[in-house]
Amino acid sequence: MTGTATTYRNGRIFDGTRLRDGHAIRFENGAVTDLGPDAEVRADGDVIDLAGDILSPGYTDLQINGGDGIMLGDDPSVETLRRIARAHRRLGVTALLPTLITDTPETTRAVIAATVDAIRAGVPGIAGLHLEGPHLSVARKGAHDPALIRPMEQDDLDALLAAAGALPVLKVTVAPESVSEAQVTALARAGVLVSLGHTDADFDTCRRYLAAGARCVTHLFNAMSQLGNRAPGLVGAALATGTASCGLIADAVHVHPETMRAAWAAKAGPGRIFLVSDSMAVAGSDRTEFDLGGRRILRRNGILTLADGTLAGADLDLTTAIRVTVDQVGLPPEVALQAATTVPAAMIGRPFPGPCSPAGTLSDWIRISAGFSGAVALA
Repeated sequence: MTGTATTYRNGRIFDGTRLRDGHAIRFENGAVTDLGPDAEVRADGDVIDLAGDILSPGYTDLQINGGDGIMLGDDPSVETLRRIARAHRRLGVTALLPTLITDTPETTRAVIAATVDAIRAGVPGIAGLHLEGPHLSVARKGAHDPALIRPMEQDDLDALLAAAGALPVLKVTVAPESVSEAQVTALARAGVLVSLGHTDADFDTCRRYLAAGARCVTHLFNAMSQLGNRAPGLVGAALATGTASCGLIADAVHVHPETMRAAWAAKAGPGRIFLVSDSMAVAGSDRTEFDLGGRRILRRNGILTLADGTLAGADLDLTTAIRVTVDQVGLPPEVALQAATTVPAAMIGRPFPGPCSPAGTLSDWIRISAGFSGAVALA
């Protein structure tokens, strides 16, 4: 053996599908070389006792608006992206889509350019970009600035198609009220992950847009037409459409645990529900308030709101979201872990960092404390 070797044992190893009790995982020169029962994995070199903790692929979060005290749109730059990624890495996120909520065309262009530069510079964790708006519905604006919401024009479409060619992943949240089915199809054919959200569109309309190429739904239940007895809305379309996957803010504030339980039971496959933090500037910091487009956002008791009480993103990390889905929703730990790791990773084409995988490096893995009370990246 040459180089360095580290074996983690006496814990639970999540292999992307199930938790393996009494297993060990070995890294040589930073790469995964073995995963198996404790007694069968070599233990020369450094040995770390997990003491019952979980080793897992790092979280993939497809909706991160900010962190380390800043929002993505505050200062669109490689350094801003680096700071946000570092803040979330401390929370266990090893791949993320920084997210720009509805903003001006100038800021949107600047964010696209900064993300392209960050990808070229190899900023750790930045997997692409998520543009949540501005092509949404004012009726379901949530905390988005209604003055900046607008229909998609040809120039907007051209800019998105160009961005899709320059970025490894581009996710775009749109509402049928502001985009056409033809525009959705053009985006999807260019490789854009089109997501429906912030919309009051009815069930049939949403189904048409999902058939046109949208294959994701942004923060299920929040800022969208709801599931009613005669009008299933986007919620009903998302759950009934097997080709669609759905992000979910599992903080027990944005969505009640019993509602989450019903959604997981009702979701048609192969599309899956995955966890997102929808985190804001306060993530990874002790800040209690910040500005969003000139409006003050308050942080109180794990909730972020505008002055009028409107929810404004989430004060959430994915370890907490997993704990909520296990303890309050009643999901098996394996399902909750999949929803924070392999399911969202698959949505953006990232491979599972398993044994002998090219992606199976030490930096791709995290240690999660027993009881899901915290997580830390291995490197």
